[in-house]
Amino acid sequence: MFWKRKETAAAPVNTGATPTAEVKPSAAKVEAPPQPKAEKPKVDKLPGPTLIPGFVGKHLIAEFKVDPALVPVLNAVVRKSPKAEKLFDCRIFDKSEVEASEVRIKDYMSLDEHPELILYEGWFDEGSKRVQLEEKRKVAYDVQIFTETEIWQRIVGLSEPGSTVFFYLAGSPSSGGPLGRGAAVVEPNPNYPGPKQKRYILYTANVMGMQPIGKGTKFFESNSSKEMAKWIKDRHYKRMW
Repeated sequence: MFWKRKETAAAPVNTGATPTAEVKPSAAKVEAPPQPKAEKPKVDKLPGPTLIPGFVGKHLIAEFKVDPALVPVLNAVVRKSPKAEKLFDCRIFDKSEVEASEVRIKDYMSLDEHPELILYEGWFDEGSKRVQLEEKRKVAYDVQIFTETEIWQRIVGLSEPGSTVFFYLAGSPSSGGPLGRGAAVVEPNPNYPGPKQKRYILYTANVMGMQPIGKGTKFFESNSSKEMAKWIKDRHYKRMW
């Protein structure tokens, strides 16, 4: 009698290999399509300061009685107006006064924060040559030019401690004022007649609003009022630039 052999599952064969985890298929990674970059709005760069156009200068002479010799010393900043093809907004200022104020005028918008520097403001049309300006501030460019004797008399008239006298200059290291290059400020030396002290002190100062900004920078000292008067007169003349 034969007995039927019971079949059993075959034991796994040890091959020495490390079993690996079952890898399940992952969902495919979907990349978003690239988004177009937002374009920055184009902003036209404003031009920097420039000389006044000839027909604008003629308007200043005719309407505001500006001395023709002074027109070249004035500068303008402009911006394109959307109202017409050749229409420009315009602001006019004295470049010497800007130097005195130590403000940097980059373009038309720079004067938004410094309206006190604007002399004339308005617009002009390059096509029709029409000009419309408003005088924002009056500057007395036609100041009296003193003789050397008149300057000397004002210097020797200084007697009180702390008293000063000033004269506008057309040539000096300073800026501003109706003659363009600041002012000479003279005072009696409060330490005179101390050791090595001279009778008068002369300063050169920037000018704003027709007045020197303080006494300025000490330039030289002298015992001679005539020497000081001559130095001032050599630089005190009608503005030409």
